[in-house]
Amino acid sequence: MEYSNLHEVLRSLYDEMIPLSADMAAVAKGLAGLGALFYVALKVWQALSSAEPIDVFPLLRPFAIGMCITFFPTIVLGTLNGVLSPVVQGTHSILENQVLDLNALQQQKDLLEREAMLRNPETAYLASDEEFDKKLDELGWTPSDLVTMSSMYAEKQIYSLKKMVRDGFREFIEVLFQAAALVIDTIRTFFLIVLSILGPIAFAISVWDGFQSTLIQWFTRYISVYLWLPVSDLFSAMLSKIQSLILQKDIDSLADPNFIPDSSNTVYIIFMIIGIIGYFTIPTVTGWIIQAGGAGNFVRNINQTTTKTGNIVGAGTGSVAGNIGGRLMK
Repeated sequence: MEYSNLHEVLRSLYDEMIPLSADMAAVAKGLAGLGALFYVALKVWQALSSAEPIDVFPLLRPFAIGMCITFFPTIVLGTLNGVLSPVVQGTHSILENQVLDLNALQQQKDLLEREAMLRNPETAYLASDEEFDKKLDELGWTPSDLVTMSSMYAEKQIYSLKKMVRDGFREFIEVLFQAAALVIDTIRTFFLIVLSILGPIAFAISVWDGFQSTLIQWFTRYISVYLWLPVSDLFSAMLSKIQSLILQKDIDSLADPNFIPDSSNTVYIIFMIIGIIGYFTIPTVTGWIIQAGGAGNFVRNINQTTTKTGNIVGAGTGSVAGNIGGRLMK
C-alpha cells in the first residue's frame, strides 16, 4: 500500500467516525438542559435581587447552544469543515504541482547523468553492461590483459556495491520522511475525531455559568488541529520547490560535456533529514495562525521530541554519511 493511500484511509476514518458525535448528543442535551435551568434561574434571581429589569438576550445563549448540540454534525462540524476544506484543497493542489515538476526534473537528471557517464570512457563500462562487454572484447588473453580484466570486474562490483548502499540509505531516509508525515496526519486525525465525538459534551459544559470559555477553546483547538494538514502540505511544497531548483541547477551543469556528475545524492538526503525534523514543528507553526492553549503540553512534547530527533539524526547522519562519503562515494 502506498503512503498516499494511507492518508486516504485516515480521511475515510474521520468521515466514518463523525456520525458518532450524534450519539453523544442525547447525553449532551441532558447536561445542557440542566445547565440552562441553573443558568437562567441564576440570572433571573440576580436581576430580581437587585431590583433590575431582566435582560432576556443573554438568556437565549443556552437555547442557541442547545440547537447546535441537537444538529451538531450538520451545523457545527459541517460548517467548520465546509469553511476550512477549501484551504486544504488549495494547499494540496500547490503540493501536487510541485511534486509533478520534481518528478519530471528527476527523470531528466537521471537520463542526463547516464549520458554523461557514457560519454566518459573511464566510467562508461560501469554504467552500461554493453560498454563493459565491449571493453572486454577489446582485450586479449595476455597476462596484462587478464590483470586489466580482473580489475575491471572488481571496479564493476565496487561500483554496484556503492550504488546499492547509496540507494538503500536514500530509501531509508525516504521511509523516515514519509513516516514523519504519516505520524503528524495520524495524530491530527485522532485529535479531530476526539474533538468531533466529544464536541457536544464540550458545548453542553459551556452552558454552565463559569465554563463559557470551553466553547471558545473547542473552536480554537479544532481549527488549529485541522490546519495541520495545510501547513504540512505547504512545508512539503517548499521542500519540493527547493529540490526542483537544485535539480534544475544540476541539469544545467550536465549540459556541459566536460562536467563529471556526482551521484552521491548528498543534497537530496540533507533535505530529507530537514523534512523529517521540520514535520514535527508543524503544531508550533499552526499555533501561530490561531492560538489553542489546550495543546500546549503536546506542542512542548513535540518540541522536545524534535530536539532529541535532531540530535540523534544529526549524529547518525554524520557518522553514516561520513563513512559512505569517505569510502564509497568517491
